[in-house]
Amino acid sequence: MATVYIETTIPSYYTARLSDSITDLNRQQKTREWWDTGHSNLDPVSSLETVLEAGAGDPIAAAKRLEFMSSIPLLTIPDSAIALASELVSTGIIPQKAASDAIHIAVCAFHGVAYLATWNFKHIANPFLRDKIRHKVTAAGFTMPIMASPEELLQNDEDN
Repeated sequence: MATVYIETTIPSYYTARLSDSITDLNRQQKTREWWDTGHSNLDPVSSLETVLEAGAGDPIAAAKRLEFMSSIPLLTIPDSAIALASELVSTGIIPQKAASDAIHIAVCAFHGVAYLATWNFKHIANPFLRDKIRHKVTAAGFTMPIMASPEELLQNDEDN
């Protein structure tokens, strides 16, 4: 079974109170639908980076995110993944302020995770950065994960 890396936006959208924003509400609903019914064909994994991010902020919201994360196995963050993340940041592909996004990508690449589930289209699943990220990932000797939203990952379970 293929693996799917759970990046911080997944527990954030899953556990947040329902939003007034149509876009955020749609993301919340798609995240819940995917997690509750559609991810059965993928083994979820994550890393300490996600746990640290999920645990930040409002204590009540953080507790909900951490509860969501509690049953997900955590992958290590080895030196070679940190080196790849540093390369993504030092070359300007991912800005320093989003260094944790580079870590998510690098951990997936190092461990050969097939999919990276995210709603982060600014620094992770950005189609304008994807080729630049892929170049750095493959130059480091790894394979780039497929970066997809829960909505995209739901397509695997739909009858066509």
